[in-house]
Amino acid sequence: MILVFDLDDTLYDELSYVRSGFAVVARYIERLHGVSQKEVLSRLDGQLQLGRSRIFDAVFESFGIYTKKLVRRCVSLYRLHQPKIELYPEAARSLVRFRERPIYIVTDGNTNAQKNKLVALGLYNRRPVRRCYLTYRHGRKNSKPSPYCFRKIAEREGVEPSEVVYIADNPQKDFVGIKTLGFKTVRVMTGQHRNVRKDQEHEADYKIHSLDELTEEYLQDVFIGFEFVKTRPAINIR
Repeated sequence: MILVFDLDDTLYDELSYVRSGFAVVARYIERLHGVSQKEVLSRLDGQLQLGRSRIFDAVFESFGIYTKKLVRRCVSLYRLHQPKIELYPEAARSLVRFRERPIYIVTDGNTNAQKNKLVALGLYNRRPVRRCYLTYRHGRKNSKPSPYCFRKIAEREGVEPSEVVYIADNPQKDFVGIKTLGFKTVRVMTGQHRNVRKDQEHEADYKIHSLDELTEEYLQDVFIGFEFVKTRPAINIR
C-alpha cells in the first residue's frame, strides 16, 4: 500500500505560511517606505479576510505607495522566503506511524514556494518521504486534478492505482481526477476547505476529521470496503 499526502492544509496549516510571507513583506515595506511593520501586517491580515485576490495591490494603494514594480517585488519576496511553519502534530505522528510504508507528497503551487515549504517542514525528499511531486514542475496542465503525478507514483512503485491511497483536504480538485482510475481517496476535514461540500464525483471515498484517525486498522478497512464505497456516500469514521 502506497500513501500519498497533499501538503497545504493536510500536513500543516497553510495560513501559517501566508502570515510568514506577510511578515517578510511587512519588514521590507517598513525599510523601504517607513510604514510601520505592525500596521502593514494588520492591513494585510484584514485584506486576507476579504479574499486572496490582489492583496498587496489593495494594501499598498491604501498606503499610497502602490506601483506594479513594488507588487512584483513583494510577490517575489513572498514566494521565495524561507517560511516559519510546522507540521500539524497529528501529521508528524502519522509520518512516524507509517515510516515503514512508501510515502509520497503531491502538491500544487509555485514550485519555489512549495519546495521552500517542504524544506522548512523537513520533508523534501527525506525519510520517511520517498519523493515530493511539485506538479507545476511538470507543467501546469499536470497539476491537480490531473492524475499525471499519481500515475508516475504508481509506475515508480510498480503497483496498480488501487494500491495507492491519497490523503488530502480540498474536494474541489484533489480527488475528482483520480477516483475513476481506481486510486483510493481519503479526505481529512482540516484547513480552509473543511466546510466545503461537493457532489459525490468530487468528494473522497472516505472522510476523517484528523490524521490521528489514519491508522493501519483504518487503512485495512479502506481496502476491504473499497469495492462497496462506489455505491454509497463517503463516510465518516470516528
